[in-house]
Amino acid sequence: MSNFRKTALFLSVMNETTKHQGLRRQLIETLRVKGIQSEEVLNVMLEVPRHFFMDPSLINFAYEDNAYPIAAEQTISQPYTVAFQSELLAVTEGHKVLEIGTGSGYQTAVLLGLTPQVYTIERQHALFKQTQRLFAQLGYRTKKQVFGDGYKGLPTDAPFDRILVTAGAPAVPKTLLNQLAVGGKLVIPLGEKEQIMTRYIRTSKTTFDKQEFGVFRFVPMLENKN
Repeated sequence: MSNFRKTALFLSVMNETTKHQGLRRQLIETLRVKGIQSEEVLNVMLEVPRHFFMDPSLINFAYEDNAYPIAAEQTISQPYTVAFQSELLAVTEGHKVLEIGTGSGYQTAVLLGLTPQVYTIERQHALFKQTQRLFAQLGYRTKKQVFGDGYKGLPTDAPFDRILVTAGAPAVPKTLLNQLAVGGKLVIPLGEKEQIMTRYIRTSKTTFDKQEFGVFRFVPMLENKN
């Protein structure tokens, strides 16, 4: 049974209402107006229950196009940002995807709607445990969910067709570039106080094309110094 069929069964007995579905449809129309064109991404986001990934005190704001705080001084990304990064990745079924920064798990769920081969890393233990429980409840199954340092990636599982970084990095980690398959894409926000959304495409074993896509704001990507 697919992730999304399991989730549908779970939602049928959980606090998923026609109101939530209607609010998601409104959100998808907002994302279209803002320029998101990938129907694959929009269709997946239409199915993902963002309100389950948010703090209960903020649940009434789940389908507004804003970022909100979660545990460990992190945030659940603005839906537009999730859609924008997912569109830049251009994931298709069968792609092997590495996500750096599981966070709330919302972006992970969107990626799982595009391909079942999702590997995800989180360095905040509270978030790692929280999303483990939530994924189990919702029926989402990643290929691997790791508590660890995103800067290191997952060398034993490389190469990856797609790599997504969901935090702002001062520079692109060479370890992640090295784990990208030839022809693969890495999407990462680069910068200190604000970030430039950047995409690297690996064109050969030694060369990459770099493209930039505007200014965003993310929490910082932190490196374990141990």
